[in-house]
Amino acid sequence: MLSKGHYRVRIAETQDDLKAAQTLRHIAFLGGQGDGLDQDEFDPICTHFLVENETTGTLVCCFRLLPLNGGDEIGRSYSAQFYELSALAEFDGPIVEMGRFCIHPDARDPDILRAAWAAMTRYVDENGIELLFGCSSFKGTDSDAYLDAFAMLKEKHLAPRRWLPRVKAPSVFNFAQKLRWFKPDAKQAMMAMPPLLRTYLVMGGWVSDHAVVDRQMNTLHVFTGLEINAIPPARKRLLRAVVG
Repeated sequence: MLSKGHYRVRIAETQDDLKAAQTLRHIAFLGGQGDGLDQDEFDPICTHFLVENETTGTLVCCFRLLPLNGGDEIGRSYSAQFYELSALAEFDGPIVEMGRFCIHPDARDPDILRAAWAAMTRYVDENGIELLFGCSSFKGTDSDAYLDAFAMLKEKHLAPRRWLPRVKAPSVFNFAQKLRWFKPDAKQAMMAMPPLLRTYLVMGGWVSDHAVVDRQMNTLHVFTGLEINAIPPARKRLLRAVVG
């Protein structure tokens, strides 16, 4: 699909490609425990993107996209299992769910994330996408480890009221309510934010007012949305430059 620096991004075409992505997901999310594959019923209906080292061919990052015609189809998404998303049913325009984003724990080159965003940007442009959304995950289920990050989300990045997801999952951390008097340390907050979520926020993304405690995946995750037309022009120019 495209090349950036030492990395190429392509769409999975074979069952071996998909298994490679599922293996990487298993390592990234579950620490390599169990049968070696992270797979679910959404895999067959998604387009899977692979970020590989061009020199070695090693898979270093992957994610999947589920395109939907509009907000009235959002109930088909992975996120809808965990969040009550009826408010977004009114969103008019093509939308896409980005999920299972992960980078190999041993791969630390920031160009990997840049290559992934370049691929997502091209996909959004070519398909006229107006909303990119998904679940942004914090590793582990201990909310105390991320209080500064959650307090920062509460102060600056909550979803507009008209789109705000409601509670659906049985176990959640209502950070907007519980941390309403908590003042975050900005440096600690940004250090604790997952890299993907940081990028969403820089682009003007927003999050739910609560985090879902997902013990199966050993994560805390927040619903995250990015309205493409609301991205600041300067940030759009940067994204276009990355895509080249």
